[in-house]
Formats: sequence, structure tokens, C-alpha cells
Amino acid sequence: MPRTPIVSGNFKSNGTVASVNAIAEGLNGGEWNGEKVDVILFPIALHAHPLRSVLKPCVQIGLQNCSASDCGAFTGEVAASQVADAGFPWVLNGHSERRAIYKETEEALGAKIGQIMKQEKLGLMHCIGEQLEDRQTGKTMEVCAAQLDTLIAAQPDWSRTVVAYEPVWAIGTGVVATPEQAQETHAQCRAYLAEKVSAEVAANMRILYGGSANGKNCVELITGADIDGFLVGGASLKPEFVDIIKAAEASNQ
Repeated sequence: MPRTPIVSGNFKSNGTVASVNAIAEGLNGGEWNGEKVDVILFPIALHAHPLRSVLKPCVQIGLQNCSASDCGAFTGEVAASQVADAGFPWVLNGHSERRAIYKETEEALGAKIGQIMKQEKLGLMHCIGEQLEDRQTGKTMEVCAAQLDTLIAAQPDWSRTVVAYEPVWAIGTGVVATPEQAQETHAQCRAYLAEKVSAEVAANMRILYGGSANGKNCVELITGADIDGFLVGGASLKPEFVDIIKAAEASNQ
């Protein structure tokens, strides 16, 4: 069976109630077959409830982060159990901004995976990717493998896990990995999962591309045999997000 593509939108720390309602209106007016592509939005936590209340049901809502701990005296944290209790089906983990800006370690990210996996109704979207220096010195797969090792060591439920490969040098810069670069790294990551986990897990794993994906470059990128959709940043806040969804849908024929 072909892997159903995913188009996900990471709003990061952007938007107001009014602006996300406008995004919802645009998505509600878009037409695509929900059996051919999964659509997931990651707004800020404050907007998750109001956004869900106005979106059509085929668009799922996830949270951009969760705590490495469960409920308790952890001011400012949102536990995975609370995400599940509120009915949100996805959590984003390991985004490069969490790693670089907030200094989240592999140990902390592994603990978060453990918390997410305790909740049977939660899916995990785990981000990996290299810095520009890593790409230039030929260490792309070395870095990705180390970050995949965190995921593997946590022994997740692979049926609830998605990997998002994001070359950090392409996030928000307007510079995009070429389709050949993206496909090569996706294929290497899939081969690594086959070697370290199993051929079945590797074959079923949906690996998304993230790194300045937009309505213009998505059509060519999605042709990669190992590219199963996108984790979209800035373009998810714009009308072209529907074009990206339709490109992914068209690839699943």
C-alpha cells in the first residue's frame, strides 16, 4: 500500500485569533480528498481550541511541543497526557528551533517521546536535520542518524510516528534543498531505519520534507520516491498552503 502523504503546517509563534480564523476560512474553502492526504496544523497552544472549532473535520490539530514530564509542579509546561485529554492527536518534537534556541538535548527529546507514547491516542512528528556546516562538511547523514537514534532508543509505537527531515539551513531562508538533495537524504534515513529497526517500519514510515517548502517548489519535491509530504513553515500561514495540500494529494494516485 502506498504511504498516505501528510501536509502539516507549523505556525510557530505567529498569528492572532483573527488571523488563524482567516487561515481556517481559506482551508475550509479548499477542496481535496481527505483519503488521499492527511492535513495537520500546529498552531500555538492558545489557538488550538478556537482553530479546531472552526475548521472542517478533515484538518487535524496538534501541539508544537509538550513537556518531558507528566502533570505536576512544572510551571509553564503542557503534559502529553493533557494534550491527549484535550483531544489533540499530534505533538511536534525536536524542531530545530527547540534544539538550537531552547537548547533541548537529545535526552530531553527522548523523554518527551516517552511521554507522548504513553498516550495511546497521540501521534508523534519527530524532527531531524543538519546545520549548514554539517551539509558543507559531508556530515548530513551522521547528524540525522544521531537524531534518529534518539527516536529509536525511545522505542516508540512506529505506527503513530512520523519523521520530518528539515535541513536547518533551508528553514525560513528561502533556500530549498534541491529535489535530488532532499530525496537522497530521505532515502538514506529510510535505509537507516531499515537497518536499525526493521524493513517493515522503514517501508511504512512517512518521512516529510521541511525547509522553505512552498506552493511553487512542492510539486517537484513531492516526486521523490521517499518524500511523503511536508512540514511547512511560513507558507502554512498563506493561501498557497492549499496548493501544497493539492500537490501532495495529486501524488497519491
